[in-house]
Amino acid sequence: MLQPPHQPLQVAAVPAQRTPAREDDAGPWHSDAACRRDEAGLFFAPSKEPTAARLAREEAAKRVCARCPVMVECREHALMQPEPYGVWGGLTAAERRVALARRRRRDIELTAAATKAEHIAAAG
Repeated sequence: MLQPPHQPLQVAAVPAQRTPAREDDAGPWHSDAACRRDEAGLFFAPSKEPTAARLAREEAAKRVCARCPVMVECREHALMQPEPYGVWGGLTAAERRVALARRRRRDIELTAAATKAEHIAAAG
C-alpha cells in the first residue's frame, strides 16, 4: 500500500502481516524508522518525474536512510517482499533488483559448490 507523495509516511505503509518481528521484541522495526518523520514523496516517485528530479529525490531519501537505525531491517524487508517501488533501506527499486539478482547467482553458485563437494566426498 503506497501513500500519495504529499502525505507523511505512516506505519500503514508497511502492513502488519508482512512486517518481520525485531529480534529484541521492542516492537516492529518500522516504528524506529527515520523516514517516519519525512514526507513519503521523498521515498516514492511522482508520476512523470524528470530524471534529474528523480535522481536528486532518491539521493535525498538515501541520506535519510543513511542515518536510520533500522536501515538493515528495512532493506531486508524490501528485498524479501519484494517491494517494487520507492527507496527502502537506502536502495532504489533498480538497486534492489540488482541485489536480488546477485543473491540468486550466489545461491546457485553455493548450491553447485555444495553438490560438487558431496560428489567428491562420496567418491572418497
